[in-house]
Amino acid sequence: MQMATVNGTQLAYVDKGPRDGIPVVLSHSLFFDHTMFDELGERLEAHRYRVIAFDHRGQGASAPAVRDELTVDNLALDAAALIEHLGLGPCHVVGNSLGGMVALRLAARRPDLIRSATALGASAEEEHKLAEFSPLIDHLTEHGAADVVDVVMHIMFGDASLGAGGDMIDQWRAHIAALPPSIGDAAYGVIHRGRIIEELAGCQVPVLAIAGSEDHAYPQPVSGQNIADATGGRHVTVEAAGHSVALERADVVAGYLADHFVRADGAAEGAGRGQVVPAQP
Repeated sequence: MQMATVNGTQLAYVDKGPRDGIPVVLSHSLFFDHTMFDELGERLEAHRYRVIAFDHRGQGASAPAVRDELTVDNLALDAAALIEHLGLGPCHVVGNSLGGMVALRLAARRPDLIRSATALGASAEEEHKLAEFSPLIDHLTEHGAADVVDVVMHIMFGDASLGAGGDMIDQWRAHIAALPPSIGDAAYGVIHRGRIIEELAGCQVPVLAIAGSEDHAYPQPVSGQNIADATGGRHVTVEAAGHSVALERADVVAGYLADHFVRADGAAEGAGRGQVVPAQP
């Protein structure tokens, strides 16, 4: 991994794929890190995209941060600063959950930096489950995630993925169980975010919202139709996927992204890049 000093913090990131490829910046979910995009990133790299995946401050290998620094708005400033630092703009930005909230803020506030935004399992609204999630955040802040790992897994994954089990579920269950109490501060910032529906009116960049049919946190219309309506963009629903749709159905998501990117780039610039037939959900 590499480190970038931006916006008063240090962000860890990986930069893969052809240097002359159109850049795609991947922004991860709460409780995860950049490795949630390993499979999706490989699929994009294979089709000539330059893929940059980073860890948010306070998570993964990036610098720790206090609660006041972990607002979604500040994380969006981090992402914008990283794009500028690496000279990636204009780039495609793709985010899952928290990462999708970051992507939507960039679409609203920094359209000069991005070609398109894709939000997976995300929301452009205030937290509608604040009363439900607040006791969990309090527990995380006091004790970490070990003894509430099953609760978090239910929020973050769909029934099909949890029922199937396997290496992916085992890997992320172990990762989440090991998260320290500082994860509570990151989670607090997510659930106490503001709405940006009104900011997204007249959005200048193409937006795609991808919802999981089994999303236990932000089901349709929150993670799909509502975002599309706010941005004038499009939305799709991926079957047999939960909140972590980019991880659970990377094959399907890669197909939808390829189509979205080519639409955004235009026929001339997109020719020869990302020519993947969208997989069926």
